[in-house]
Amino acid sequence: MLNDWHPVILSIRVGLIAVLVVTCLGLPLARLMARRDFPGKNILEAIITLPMVLPPSVVGYGLLMLIGKNGILGKTLYNMGITIIFTWWAAVLAATVVSFPLMYQSAGAAFKSVDVNYEKAARTLGAGEVRIFFTVTLPLALPGIIAGVVLSFARAMGEFGATLMVAGNIPGQTQTMPLAIYFAVEAGDNATARALVTIITVFSFAVIYCVNRWTKKNASGDEGAGS
Repeated sequence: MLNDWHPVILSIRVGLIAVLVVTCLGLPLARLMARRDFPGKNILEAIITLPMVLPPSVVGYGLLMLIGKNGILGKTLYNMGITIIFTWWAAVLAATVVSFPLMYQSAGAAFKSVDVNYEKAARTLGAGEVRIFFTVTLPLALPGIIAGVVLSFARAMGEFGATLMVAGNIPGQTQTMPLAIYFAVEAGDNATARALVTIITVFSFAVIYCVNRWTKKNASGDEGAGS
């Protein structure tokens, strides 16, 4: 029986906020990169996807150098009376950084799969770029975008290394489920570890299962409409 539900609630909160951020930032960036070529594009894409291949501890150290009290950004914020390090907002930042590449890659692939002829047809009918994006491009790319959202949420929920570096393991404040599981095992509290592992596994499975069902249902509907 789980006595402390704070890690569960915090993990869901961190995951939802991180997904909201990566969706708002990742969609326009992925759309731009999918349709534009410019000098340095490959370098920029490598930088964007770098957190996906770097060890989480390296990502965490980089964030520590950025938002720590003596960091590039953290020092300025600290002088303004704002502290991010070792707060649950640091956990959100870590989750956002490590999950962003998944959203970017999925959304980018989805936008590239959209037939540009549909967009050209909409332009000939007088539709503006914003309207084309929301009425043509986005609906056609939606299955891939939803997949990106799910993957990003799962990655944010399971983030451990970078979170430990910048948020620490403060019970009741910054302790997410992965951290709670790790330290419960270290303390020999296998009952708590098993309960949390079961919760995060079942929750992640349910989300992915529902999205897969939704994606397949929509794909079948599109094929039926096309025939």
